[in-house]
Amino acid sequence: MRPQLIRLSSGFVALALVASAPPVSAGEADALPPSVANAMAQASPQAIMEYRRKLQEYEEARAAFEQDATAYWSAIADKRRGRNAKRRDRVQITLDDYVLQQPPVYEGPRRPVNPAPEEEGGKPPRPPKTIPVVSDLVRAAAEQFQFAPQRPSSEVEFKRAYARYARAAGLTPEQAVRVYSFETGGTGNYDVQAGIEHGGKRAISTAMGYNQLLTTNTVELLAEQGHEFVRDLTERVARTQGPARKAMEHKLAVLKKMVAFTRTVPDDWSAHQRLADTAQGWACHAMVLDIDVGPMLQTHKLLTSVLFARTKGYDRPLTAAELEMMNLTGDGTGLDMVTMPQAMRERVPTANFFQRSGYERNPVAIRHNTVARLLAVTNERMDFNSNKPGARELAGAF
Repeated sequence: MRPQLIRLSSGFVALALVASAPPVSAGEADALPPSVANAMAQASPQAIMEYRRKLQEYEEARAAFEQDATAYWSAIADKRRGRNAKRRDRVQITLDDYVLQQPPVYEGPRRPVNPAPEEEGGKPPRPPKTIPVVSDLVRAAAEQFQFAPQRPSSEVEFKRAYARYARAAGLTPEQAVRVYSFETGGTGNYDVQAGIEHGGKRAISTAMGYNQLLTTNTVELLAEQGHEFVRDLTERVARTQGPARKAMEHKLAVLKKMVAFTRTVPDDWSAHQRLADTAQGWACHAMVLDIDVGPMLQTHKLLTSVLFARTKGYDRPLTAAELEMMNLTGDGTGLDMVTMPQAMRERVPTANFFQRSGYERNPVAIRHNTVARLLAVTNERMDFNSNKPGARELAGAF
């Protein structure tokens, strides 16, 4: 079950409001660690008093903002639940089913800098979460399934394999090429990873490939569409002769094991996410790199959205920008935008389709803050990036 909220979003991030610190007496200062006591001794009483005054102003302003923001995002959630109920009952959605105001923006004072360091002895900072890169995925596949993905001999070989499978499955060249252009900037290779592109040196997520699949996307696709992948690969094995057949048979056996692994939990995004964070989940994600299975995963990342729209009675072909909205936000949330009349798109804020934390981390959605503007900037980026070498090469593969 694909997530119904934008890919960048996560749970709410609460802001803790700290009470003002009391004055420090001489006896208390003697009990502090020497480094802290010395630093506080060097800070003048006036500086400490000014800091506490500004801190109180900040906390009061922030608390007032949080009250407004909490009410706003609660209204967003309430309206979303109401729209979902209306869709289940086949009742028409109107402007009244959306929050039409933009989110509140904090405009108060910034948190002041403490003139003395904080007391030592607190909990050590949590180490950053490890983000696997290609070498980690390949190693996990070897260790967990005794398998190495079959890499293409060239980039154009992978593009041709993707184009063949995507066209046969029902994606149009316009959809595939323009989504690729948006997701990779029009230059990405089959193994491009978010952050390690355009000169970047550090992965910022597990999003990989032409359509930027996360590890959880791969696990979910194997769980939900794995029977189709197994069927298609079985047919390819039957057409393979000579020494290559043994390798294909091994790949098929591994694919079956991976599909079985992904089905050990309920068909739920959170459950799939937990599997994706394991060594076996990383191994499954290595299939994105495989010349046979990779194009299947890339295609079905988009195709599931096309089929979802059809099952909901939306028969008009999705534009690439509309498909990208579903690709980014999840099918249900994306279809909400796609099915919206143009007049409503001009008025409905993008905040209606986000969790708060996801929205506040997404400068594009904030800057282009209505559905119409967000679709427009998506189209503009697709137009621009479609002229780049990778996009032209993919278009030629179709």
